[in-house]
Amino acid sequence: MVEHTELEVHTSDDQWMEGAPMFKKGETVTGTVIKIEDDCAYVDIGYKYDGMIPIRELTFLPSANVSDILQLGQEVTCRIVNINDAQETLTLSKRQVDSEKSWAQVQQYKDEEAVFEVKIVDVVKGGLVADCGVRGFIPASMIDRYFIDDYSSYKGRTLAVKVKEIDKANNKLILSHKEVAEADYQSKKEQLFANLSLDQVIEGTVQRLTKFGAFIDIGGIDGLCHISELSWHHVDKPSDIVREGDKVLVRVIKIDPYNQRISLSIKAAAPSPWEQLGDAIGIDDIIEGRVKRIVDFGAFIEIQPGIEGLVHISQLARRRISTPFEVLEVGQHVRARVLDVNIPNRRISLSIKEVEDLPSLHQDFSDDDRADEDASEGGMQTTLGERFGQQWSQLR
Repeated sequence: MVEHTELEVHTSDDQWMEGAPMFKKGETVTGTVIKIEDDCAYVDIGYKYDGMIPIRELTFLPSANVSDILQLGQEVTCRIVNINDAQETLTLSKRQVDSEKSWAQVQQYKDEEAVFEVKIVDVVKGGLVADCGVRGFIPASMIDRYFIDDYSSYKGRTLAVKVKEIDKANNKLILSHKEVAEADYQSKKEQLFANLSLDQVIEGTVQRLTKFGAFIDIGGIDGLCHISELSWHHVDKPSDIVREGDKVLVRVIKIDPYNQRISLSIKAAAPSPWEQLGDAIGIDDIIEGRVKRIVDFGAFIEIQPGIEGLVHISQLARRRISTPFEVLEVGQHVRARVLDVNIPNRRISLSIKEVEDLPSLHQDFSDDDRADEDASEGGMQTTLGERFGQQWSQLR
C-alpha cells in the first residue's frame, strides 16, 4: 500500500514535470511573491520550484530592506539570472527589468531636456546618490547654485534635476540640480526686480553667512546684507548677530538691475539709536565710554551701543601729541565732556582734555576727603570750590 502511494506520487510528479513550462537564463517571467526574508524574496513563477530574488537583484541601495520593496502576494516581473535543475535553484532579478525601463526613461528626459524629480538616498564623498530606478549621481558642484560645504542634510530630500550625462554601458548617470535651481532663480529674480522698490521693508530668511555679511532670501532670490548693515553697533562677525534660518526684517537700500544685485539692511529696518537718543545727552555733560576706534585725527568713543562720539586729536590731551596712540588704546574706558550734539547728522563732539583733571565720577573718598567730612560734621562747612578750587582753576 505504501509502495503504491509512493509510486502514485512519483508518477504524478513525473506527469506534472512533463507538463511544466520550460524556462531558460535571460528570460523574463512574471510571478507572485510567496515568502519574504531579510535578504531575499521567493517568487512562484509556475515552475517546479520557486525562484529566489536576492536583495542585490532588487535594488542598488545597500541599506534597503526587502519588506520595503516587496509585499506578500505582489505580482512581480523578473529576469532569470540563473537556473539549475540539478540543485533546484532559480535566481531571479527584478532590478534588471526595472533598470531597463529606467534607462529608457532617463534617456527620454535627456533627449527632451526635461526636468524631473528624484529622491536623494545617500550622501557620499563628492556628491549625492539619487534613486532614478537606476543609480544617479549629483556631483557636489551641481547640487545647488552656490558652493555647499556640508550637504549631508540633503539625504531624504526630493530634488528637481536634469540629466547631464548618460553612459548605460558603464552604469553612469550624472544629474544636475544646479541647472534647475539657477533657471528657477532667474525667473523669480526677474519677477522680484519688477515689483521691488527702494526703501521697501520686507521679511527674509538668512540663507548663508560669509565673512563680509549675510545672504538673505527675500522671496526666491538672495540679497546681500553687508556686515556694516547688520546692526547699529560694530559687528566683528555676522554670526554674532544672525544665524542661518533666522527670519529677519530688512530694508532694500540698493537695487542694481544691470548686475542683478540687491543690497539689504537689517539695521535700517529697525529704529536708529540716534532717533531714540532724544535729550539724553546734552552739551557740557560728562559721559563715560569706551575707545572704539583710533584714527589719525582722533578717536571714536562708544557712548552706548550704536552711538559714537569723536574726540579730535586736539581735544585728547593738554600737552601736544603727534598721534592719538600716545594717550589712548582701543578698548580703554575714558571720560569726556560733550562739546556738541548734532542728532540729524549723527555727530557728537567730545573732549577728554577738559575732564582729565576732574575726579572720577565713581572715585572713592580719600583720607583727606574723610577728614574734611569729619570736620564738616564738627561745624566746619567745606564748599566744592574749596575742595576742588585748584583743579577748576587749571581748566580756565
